[in-house]
This record gives sequence, structure tokens and C-alpha cells, in this order.
Amino acid sequence: MNKITLCSTIVGLLVSTAAIAADPAMNKDGTLVDAKGMTLYTYDKDAAAPGKSVCNGQCATNWPPLMASTEAKPMGEWTIVTRDDGSKQWAYKGKPLYTWVKDKAPGDKTGEGMAGNTWHVAMP
Repeated sequence: MNKITLCSTIVGLLVSTAAIAADPAMNKDGTLVDAKGMTLYTYDKDAAAPGKSVCNGQCATNWPPLMASTEAKPMGEWTIVTRDDGSKQWAYKGKPLYTWVKDKAPGDKTGEGMAGNTWHVAMP
């Protein structure tokens, strides 16, 4: 292996490791947001089964889950739950996280209190 190939391989591994190690969301003014800056929410009905999402079908269309890649690993307060369809979703402190389709711009929080006050802005 020549030096250029070796350096490219090392850089690729470092970038991959950094992507895997990064938090799946960030704190923006006391609110958890996804990589696009969109507000994340929790669903009270998930609380009956910690670490389990009960938002499927049309619910998941309206409240898209914060999906985790197959390479993602739990870290600290961040865990991964397996959805009914086998896909992976990020959870914070055991609560699965979602966005809301009616939030159109970063910072929107129109999902707070929806569906009989069962949806809430996720906070760190």
C-alpha cells in the first residue's frame, strides 16, 4: 500500500468514526433539533412502553421518526429503538424522537400540545 492510499484510508476511517460518534440531534435554545434544525418531539403514548415507539402508519407519516442508521450505536442518553417494521429510531432518555410535518422551517414548534396534549417539544 502506498502512502497516498494509506492516508486516504485513514482519513476515510476518521470521517466514518466521526459521523457515527456524533450526537443524532443537537440542543438549540433549549430544544432538541435534528441536523436540519427542525424541532424534535416526544409522544406521551410511547411512555407506556419505554424504548418502544407506538407511532406507526399514518401517525409516522405525520410525525416522521428520527431514523438511525444501521451503523448507529447508543451513546450516553441516546439510545436506539427498533420500530415495528424493523427500522431503527433514535430515542433520548428512553423517549423516541419525531419531527412534525407541519413544521415548515427550523425553529417552528407547531406540534407542541397536538393530539390532546400528547406531543411535546423534546428538551435536553
